Amino acid sequence: MKRYAPYIILLVLALLPFLGLSTYMMHIIILMIMWAVIGMAWNLLGGYCGQVSFGHAAFFGVGAYTAGIIYFKLGVSAWWGLPLSVLVVAVEGVIIGFICLRLRGPFFALATLAMGEVLRVTAENLRDFTQGTLGILIKERTWVEKIWYYYIILAIAVLSYVVVKKVIESKLGYYFVAIREDQDAAESLGINTTLYKTIALVISAVLTGLAGAFYTNYMGYIDPEVVFALHDISIITIMIVMVGGVATYWGPAVGAGIMVLLAEWIRSLPRIGTAHQTLFGILLILIIIFLPNGIVGDFSKIKRALAMRRKLDTTT
Repeated sequence: MKRYAPYIILLVLALLPFLGLSTYMMHIIILMIMWAVIGMAWNLLGGYCGQVSFGHAAFFGVGAYTAGIIYFKLGVSAWWGLPLSVLVVAVEGVIIGFICLRLRGPFFALATLAMGEVLRVTAENLRDFTQGTLGILIKERTWVEKIWYYYIILAIAVLSYVVVKKVIESKLGYYFVAIREDQDAAESLGINTTLYKTIALVISAVLTGLAGAFYTNYMGYIDPEVVFALHDISIITIMIVMVGGVATYWGPAVGAGIMVLLAEWIRSLPRIGTAHQTLFGILLILIIIFLPNGIVGDFSKIKRALAMRRKLDTTT
């Protein structure tokens, strides 16, 4: 049954728009899938290769601005930003990898964080090129209905899942895990760790950039504070993977669903407002304490706890 689970899930997702869901519910599901893509991208680098990045907003933002700038400067459809972002973000990934992958552990994490902030400030100050803090508005929307955006992000998510799965199950995946477990030992075995870390970074960057380019077309407006945001992009991405399960195929999707629904629920509560970030932090602490491998990673532990609870209920 597990073998056919991805195909069953894909079939259900493909038929979902025909259930007559409201526009708001379609919007929430689109956001879930988009965040699942970003989570899968980060998981490839941070979960499987062990290179914890705090700067994935850099790739998301560049992908978003690739689509926005070709519309604003060249007058062509922002959808061309999806294929173009693959090239642009791949080059960006190589450059950032050359700078940051010389470092390890927390130093690498801080370097990626700095790169994201550098790009945000750059986008704010290149007013003639990026419109600065005014942002870029996509005036001609391709579709009003959500259904077409849904199928496009679903296709990107399927592509991301297939790429991550194929990479991890290939020789590259073994090299990534070897680097994560012990980089010095991997080097002693003749593995070119810098090369393979760069490959992991570039693949992760490209998938994140695709999500950014889609975001521009879907939302119709971007500015540096939104697409290069440390807390709303980079930190939330890490939380999604931590909650769902690091180094698992389905963890990012589960984490994305939980975080998006939780965010919407918290924002609807009176007198909460922007304090949802604090509640996210509390959730992350609880996950780390009780489910250190995330919901998917510790699913067997959750099942055992529920089975024990049912057994206690029946005996009493």
